[in-house]
Amino acid sequence: MAGLRLGPLLRYADASSATVWVEASRPCTAEVRCTDGAGGTARTFQVAGHHYALVPVTGLTAGTATVYEVLLDGARVWPPPDSRFPPSEIRTPGDGGHGVRVTFGSCRWAAPPAGGHDPVGPDALDSLAARLAADPTAERPDVLLLLGDQVYADEVSDATRERIAARRGLTDPPGAEVADFEEYTWLYYESWLDPEVRWLLSTVPSCMVFDDHDVVDDWNTSAAWLADMRATPWWRERLLSGLTSYWVHQHLGNLTPAELAADPLYAAVRAVPDGTDVLRDFACRADTDPASVRWSYRRDFGRVRLLMVDTRAARVLDEDGRAMLDPGEARWLREQILDGPGSYDHLLIGTSLPWLLPHLVHDAEAWDAALCRGERGARWARFGEKLRRAADLEHWAAFPASFAALTELIAEAGTGARAPASVLVLSGDVHHAYVAEPRWPDGRGPDARVLQLTCSPVHNSIPLSIRVGFRFGWSAVARALGRRFRRHGRCPRPPVDWRRTGGPWFGNQVMSLTLNGRSARLRLEQARANSVLATVEESELTS
Repeated sequence: MAGLRLGPLLRYADASSATVWVEASRPCTAEVRCTDGAGGTARTFQVAGHHYALVPVTGLTAGTATVYEVLLDGARVWPPPDSRFPPSEIRTPGDGGHGVRVTFGSCRWAAPPAGGHDPVGPDALDSLAARLAADPTAERPDVLLLLGDQVYADEVSDATRERIAARRGLTDPPGAEVADFEEYTWLYYESWLDPEVRWLLSTVPSCMVFDDHDVVDDWNTSAAWLADMRATPWWRERLLSGLTSYWVHQHLGNLTPAELAADPLYAAVRAVPDGTDVLRDFACRADTDPASVRWSYRRDFGRVRLLMVDTRAARVLDEDGRAMLDPGEARWLREQILDGPGSYDHLLIGTSLPWLLPHLVHDAEAWDAALCRGERGARWARFGEKLRRAADLEHWAAFPASFAALTELIAEAGTGARAPASVLVLSGDVHHAYVAEPRWPDGRGPDARVLQLTCSPVHNSIPLSIRVGFRFGWSAVARALGRRFRRHGRCPRPPVDWRRTGGPWFGNQVMSLTLNGRSARLRLEQARANSVLATVEESELTS
């Protein structure tokens, strides 16, 4: 008899259809059966001895909440008979009465890493789940955006470290880090079998994108970094396994039913007894020819457009043509933003790395990029590369041409009679939360309200150095210091200025947006003891 090893995860939901992801213990037919008669089935596909299914659910009714159960070969496996949580539901959008609610964050340790010393505190996703489970009438997200570092391949818990030691020993590269697909599955079990998170992901649709720790810290920092990694004996297997496991566990569920039906890779994986080789060939292509693969994607929620942008694998790393997005990816982003002018009221750009950083950090990254490019000679270039890796100087600001291009595109999208009410850049990564608002020179800014909304971590440590450093980074003294960096690197002024209008806030936290017509409201909540989410900021962004 097949058992449910992982899931269910409710990944997609529209007015009439949904997708539900599961992992089973053996080959079987997975079924989602709803109380209103809707449902669907899918045969599992196999990858590296594991059995997965993404079940398409059809026949749903708009504006309803329907309880569902999961069956494997006809036997019910979800919900568990002893579940302490309410039944999992699929809620479909209706006439937009409450608008669209979007909750987002990034950087979640399932458990603190081995040898960690900084306090971690309660998990914001656990707290969100506890609130929704306790009060079925509470406001709940229509979608949960997880903006990177869903798993940490390079910072494993004590339990995972022990499993690695028992399997291959810690003296074999890469030591106490995951090495292959099997070990990646342990990270997902540890993260998604957390009871609160498992129930939350079964009843709230989710969109995901990777960041560096999903593969390794500072993934694709520079061409020199990549060359050094490729020279190690363990990197190739880590990267192929990381991309393969990401496709299986995260990316597949990001796609709409129509995209799944047209996806040749998904069809190829399901057409063979074991899709491992198919996916590894795909991952090889993603490594050797990143421009041939697209991890970014678009989702529309009524009159809210979400673009989740890959800021890791799509990079161009050559110092003379350094870019956050390769030309094809940049064209795709522009096409999605400008598709159907006036067809959306709010544009959400999900990028794991913030567009607008504290001013000192931005200027230091632009300066370092100039050094690495050779603006001050070979000696400074070598120093710049060392500094870039040591200080994680690899956000949008470290790709000055890409920063300027995104700034220009946002201004274009937000200008004109058919402009949206808001253009909101949603990010994580930097282990604190803040709101920043750009100001264009001479008042030539867009008509839309443009904001950088950064929220991190969901569950991670926040060392004193981060608190002190980022508070200082926003200060007037830091701005003056940053200008000196720019002058030394012969860097032009950024094409836009900005000011911090909220934060910095430190803690395990999530941000939520309520988008209703042309109005947008923001709420920041932090996890407290006893699974409580406390509101620390609430404000109207547009009205």
